[in-house]
Amino acid sequence: MVFKLTVNSARRVTRTLWLLVLVSLSVSICVCRASSPQEEDSAMENIVTEKRAEESHRQDSADLLIFIMLLTLTILTIWLFKHRRFRFLHETGLAMIYGVLVGVVLRYGIHVPRDISNVTMSCHVNASPPSLLVNVSGKFYEYTLKGEIGANEVNDIQDNEMLRKVTFDPEVFFNILLPPIIFHAGYSLKRRHFFRNMGSILAYAFLGTVVSCFVIGLLMYGCVVLMKRVGQLAGDFFFTDCLFFGAIVSATDPVTVLAIFNELEVDVDLYALLFGESVLNDAVAVVLSSSIVAYQPQGDNTFEVMALLKSFGMFLGVFSGSFALGVATGVVTALVTKFTKLRDFPLLETALFFLMSWSTFLLAEACGFTGVVAVLFCGITQAHYTFNNLSPDSQDRTKQLFELLNFLAENFIFSYMGLTLFTFQSHVFNPMFIVGAFVAVFLGRAANIYPLSFLLNLGRRNKIRSNFQHMMMFAGLRGAMTFALSIRDTATYARQMMFSTTLLVVFFTVWVCGGGTTQMLSCQRIRVGVDSDQDNPVSITEGSERRSTKQESAWLFRIWYNFDHNYLKPILTHSGPPLTATLPPCCGPLARFLTSPQAYENECQLKDDDSDLILSDGDLNLTYGDITVSTDASGSHTSGGPAFAGAAISDDLDRELTCGDHELVMRGTRLVLPMDDSDPPFTDPHHRLRM
Repeated sequence: MVFKLTVNSARRVTRTLWLLVLVSLSVSICVCRASSPQEEDSAMENIVTEKRAEESHRQDSADLLIFIMLLTLTILTIWLFKHRRFRFLHETGLAMIYGVLVGVVLRYGIHVPRDISNVTMSCHVNASPPSLLVNVSGKFYEYTLKGEIGANEVNDIQDNEMLRKVTFDPEVFFNILLPPIIFHAGYSLKRRHFFRNMGSILAYAFLGTVVSCFVIGLLMYGCVVLMKRVGQLAGDFFFTDCLFFGAIVSATDPVTVLAIFNELEVDVDLYALLFGESVLNDAVAVVLSSSIVAYQPQGDNTFEVMALLKSFGMFLGVFSGSFALGVATGVVTALVTKFTKLRDFPLLETALFFLMSWSTFLLAEACGFTGVVAVLFCGITQAHYTFNNLSPDSQDRTKQLFELLNFLAENFIFSYMGLTLFTFQSHVFNPMFIVGAFVAVFLGRAANIYPLSFLLNLGRRNKIRSNFQHMMMFAGLRGAMTFALSIRDTATYARQMMFSTTLLVVFFTVWVCGGGTTQMLSCQRIRVGVDSDQDNPVSITEGSERRSTKQESAWLFRIWYNFDHNYLKPILTHSGPPLTATLPPCCGPLARFLTSPQAYENECQLKDDDSDLILSDGDLNLTYGDITVSTDASGSHTSGGPAFAGAAISDDLDRELTCGDHELVMRGTRLVLPMDDSDPPFTDPHHRLRM
């Protein structure tokens, strides 16, 4: 009986469970049927979103492929030109031509079909928000601001989607493409010829750029006033806008001319003047443009002393801060590479060098300074100090790496210039403004070169000849920096007109001036085929007459060289005399700590590319232990120390200091004192003075 009751209760429990399962299934089916339309809509929306993302990815890949093909085509054409020895068009001009052709195809040959999902709605707000939240059927979507669209372009916005895709964010140029170009300019700087003409280069780069900026700004302001009177101006254009235009077009980039100069081996002083000016005036133009933007008087087109002083103070503060930051980064890198054993791992060493150099630009921008100035002087510092600490593999790698990045970035920018001539959506071409700009740029360059050359020749022994001045006037090309500064802000009518006009100025100078470089050299009878290491004969006269050299050494640089050679080089590198020989005896422990063992072992580390800049001018004392070799302004040489008592030894030393590269072996370490690169070599290169 008990067994029957148990079986019946089990059956009842089983039936109850089956009923519960059926009820739950029916409820879930009803819920699914009730929510199926929403889930279907959500699923369809997800599919559409994924499809759009996939199409956008393919479109972005195609856009990048366009630029890769442009660079590939440019490289192949460059090879053909070099093989056939064509010099009438540089690689940058080729890149611009290919960019223009692709821009024409994208503009007039490719049309994206209209998307029926486009909806235009009106919303009255006082300012354009950077991001916008839109409520669509209870779901919120975020949209970001891309830029202003003209009233006549609203209906054609989707047809321009292809053109909008190939338009890059201006920050890409400043944060990615410009740093390797500017760093390479400082890293590959030929310091010997740069410091030989340092005074003239600084005058052209600083004073000349400011003069050019204000000349162009004043002329363009007159042009703008004339445009207003004849009704050719459709928007606001203030005096500060004219000065800003003068600042950005004052940045020269004679990459085409310098490439031809290097290939033809043109006079090294002319090369140094052009290259040094272009390197520094880019930095000056960037800081100057920022200072002009900061100039904000109370009224329109008014002059205020306080606003001017504020802008001038900002110019000095930003430039000096950027300079200090770039040098500090280079010094830190030099110390890290000296006091660590990274040279045992060349890959890590190269990676650290690369990241520290690039981070200088971003650090300066993040701190409110100018990355162009910082990375330029970081490159110069790295070349002067850090390069000596790198392993041979890393030295080759860093040179080749930044040379490659400079080549690719520069050609990419010039290709993009040609592309934007047809793909940029907000061009404003005004014939009066364009003609006025060409005239102002020509006169601004002339006001930079000729008056300053006249003033500089008053104090130079090696005069800047008239044919050099004409060549510098002709070689004032505009390039990557001018383009990057103009495209960085195209929000207003004035900035759009500046950008469009700047493109035409760059095209003309690169194609016409760059292409006519060889003919201009021939017309001005400027010598070519000059060996940069033996570019000036030396005449040795009787008595105390000074040697005739092409050097232009400033007393400030002589002081700097002594300090750098005796203290900074030994602290930051493995070269130079040991600090135990240059610091006072009381600093012995510190000197031994900071002096690396390589400083004692390396025999040829005292050879410095900069020493030949100053030995021919003024007083110089090179001290090594208790031995001092000095030269005075008259060209005579004296030496002190117990080993230099004999007259015969003094004559031998004087003879070696007078002619060519010479070496002194003292206390087991060879002291190399390179003289002017133009000096004739000594008849016996193995002749040494041993002690």
